[in-house]
Amino acid sequence: MSLRRRVTFVIAVAVAVAIAVCAGVSWLIVRDRLRDQVVESLEQFPVLDVQVAQALARCGQDHRDQPWDPSGRGWQLVRADGSICQEGSSALDPLPAELALTTAEGSPVVRDGVLRGKYRTPVIAYTEWFKPGTALTVFRSTREMDASLRTLGLVLAGVCAVGVLGACVTGLYLARTALRPVASLTGAVEHVARTEDLEVRIPVDGKDEIARLGAAFNTMTAALAASRDRQRQLVSDAGHELRTPLTSLRTNIDLLLRSENTGRPLAPEAKRLLLVSVKEQFEEMSSLIADLLELSRNAETGGSSADVELQDIVSAAVDRARRRGPGLVFDVELSPWRVRGDVRGLQRAAVNILDNAVKFSPEGGTVTVRLRDGELTVRDEGPGIADEELPHVFERFWRSPAARSLPGSGLGLAIVAQAVRAADGEVGLESGPSGGTTVTVRLPGSAT
Repeated sequence: MSLRRRVTFVIAVAVAVAIAVCAGVSWLIVRDRLRDQVVESLEQFPVLDVQVAQALARCGQDHRDQPWDPSGRGWQLVRADGSICQEGSSALDPLPAELALTTAEGSPVVRDGVLRGKYRTPVIAYTEWFKPGTALTVFRSTREMDASLRTLGLVLAGVCAVGVLGACVTGLYLARTALRPVASLTGAVEHVARTEDLEVRIPVDGKDEIARLGAAFNTMTAALAASRDRQRQLVSDAGHELRTPLTSLRTNIDLLLRSENTGRPLAPEAKRLLLVSVKEQFEEMSSLIADLLELSRNAETGGSSADVELQDIVSAAVDRARRRGPGLVFDVELSPWRVRGDVRGLQRAAVNILDNAVKFSPEGGTVTVRLRDGELTVRDEGPGIADEELPHVFERFWRSPAARSLPGSGLGLAIVAQAVRAADGEVGLESGPSGGTTVTVRLPGSAT
């Protein structure tokens, strides 16, 4: 059963139950009211002394031929010995409570019963003390009341049927209207599954749960589309960057093979230079592939978060930078700071920042490293970066014109930005008017 049919069914059942309850309660109220009216009429039913005397005189006689009151009303006298002096041809057998009223006054007795005799008629009887040794019972047929109740029951049943039919129609309309956004969402999901088109968007109106679901779907498809675009761009950029070292590597290897195949070996120095170039190309490719794997790992999994001492990560990166730049001076001041993030990503970010500082610092230059209250700054004395190039420094594979002759993949700062943002931090880069570059990283955390 579809969701629309289930909603329609639930609405119809709920309305049917509500109408049935209202109809049943209405019928019971009307029945009780009619019964009260009958009892009130019996309380006011006049019985004259002469009628009583005549009834007493006829006690014991056969009354089967006497006509029944067309109004459906009658009365009888009940004596202490249980004998009955009825007015007409039918009588009502007394109950013990009614016999008790013949000997002493008490509360009147109201009950349902069936007349015995020629006319077996359902009645409502009202009995009260009349005279010493005698109780008076007046009764009235319930046929008229029962007929009215049957008519009312049929009318209420018809109303229930019409109400249920109307509830089905209304429920179907409401379900179709309310679930129209769900149908649109279902169609959009099926379209995406069939065509892999992530540009599909659903109109969102209102702030209810269905609107939030549509907004979440739009956000999800936008995120998936952006992720796919990043993957395509990464593959395209990686192919472009790998093409250069692969071409150079293939050229050098072809030269070596040609010299061997033609029997004209290269001079030892030329051969050594070719082998050095091949080694450098291999190292460049290895570095590029490692950077690509790092970017892909963080982009897909986000890394594993853990509490880490940032000053320890920076200290280890500084030690590595000292080994790579033995001719540089490192001015380091680190204050304790605990952050939560991907340990491997933060380590790689710190190493990349300091590697850039070492790469662009002049011989004998100073690299200044500070960590205070979660703010890490690394300043070098290199040539700096032009203002128009600053917006691009964290883009993948971007390299300034001055750095294209130096080894590197152009992914270092992109990895830094990705790792810092994954830890809910911020990263920025600025260049001084007289040269030098300052990288600033801010990470949320606490002093330890």
